[in-house]
Amino acid sequence: MSFSLIILAGGYSSRFRSNIGKPYQKIAGKSLIEINIAKARKFKQIKKIILVYNKKDLKRVKSLKLTNVKMIVGGKTRQQSTFNALKHLNNQKGTSKVLIHDVARPNFSEKLMSSIMRNMLNARAVIPKIEIQDAIKQIIDSSKEEYLVGKNRDNLFLTQTPQAFNLKEIYRLHKTNPGKYKDDDISLYMDLNKVKFIQGEKNNFKITDRSDFENLKNIYKSKQSVGIGFDVHRLVPKRKLYLAGLKIKSKIGTLGHSDGDPVLHSVTDAILGACKMGDIGQMFSDKNKKFKNIRSTFLLKQVIKQTKARGYFINNIDINIITQTPKIKNLKIKMINNIAELCEISSNQINIKGKTTEKLGLIGKEKAIASEVICSVIKYD
Repeated sequence: MSFSLIILAGGYSSRFRSNIGKPYQKIAGKSLIEINIAKARKFKQIKKIILVYNKKDLKRVKSLKLTNVKMIVGGKTRQQSTFNALKHLNNQKGTSKVLIHDVARPNFSEKLMSSIMRNMLNARAVIPKIEIQDAIKQIIDSSKEEYLVGKNRDNLFLTQTPQAFNLKEIYRLHKTNPGKYKDDDISLYMDLNKVKFIQGEKNNFKITDRSDFENLKNIYKSKQSVGIGFDVHRLVPKRKLYLAGLKIKSKIGTLGHSDGDPVLHSVTDAILGACKMGDIGQMFSDKNKKFKNIRSTFLLKQVIKQTKARGYFINNIDINIITQTPKIKNLKIKMINNIAELCEISSNQINIKGKTTEKLGLIGKEKAIASEVICSVIKYD
């Protein structure tokens, strides 16, 4: 069973009160759009991703440089935005089921998404819901401060997204009954016997205002972990010198099984440590001939691919390069930009400091270069 995923990000974020709309707010360098997409890509059943955006945000959308995502301009209302995406999918081949999801709910779990898709095997629509636990009051006359006390909440609940539907059916309902649309797509189903409600999640709350976003950041802070990396290489004649993936003009270079880049090796080890995935020696053994003289840029890219597949994203990287020579002052910006590109993060998330050993030891005698790194990551799951 294959699905298309529609991510609705075409609203105006008026209640969020920020110059930057909710879809583009970032946690650990990733926008809510990117977090939702990263989570979706963990599921092989999701074959297509459609992002519906507000046309006023075109520049922001392009700046995300999304790949394998179909971008569609939204309408004035949620219903119109959803219909625009459904209309596109209805003219495509490949998927018979569709997931419709609000970008403002990036904290759904893998367990919830799996349950939604699994339940579509014997349902026409699947909707996650949570019970209302707070006391409910209804205003009768606000001018007189009159309330209906103790309103029964037994038959009331809150719905969440992602919501799953048969593509042809939900497209037909949108096309023929747009006036019946209230709040979300399930409102188009007059016969709720066609709908399967499953248990949602409290943490899958909708981000409406700044306080909601702060709550989300606090959740992700609790999922943050830190790793440390260290590497040192001798400097010898007749070897090239690579630092942070850059070829440095030098009469001597680093000795190593690979290209001997101590900066990228320590960055790679710090990331692996933060993600609890072992170390660079386990993953790329120096006893394996295929890694002989291999570029460390390739090794780091492989690690980034694997960590992202597990739901980890880099929060920040702090690097000490310990060397008597060469001096790295004029190389810092290029190094930062290169590492940022390799790690698929912003250069603002990386800091590099150059250190010497005051001419002490092998490094001080210009016979070695070392690097130490601390990296923090956040797991989106």
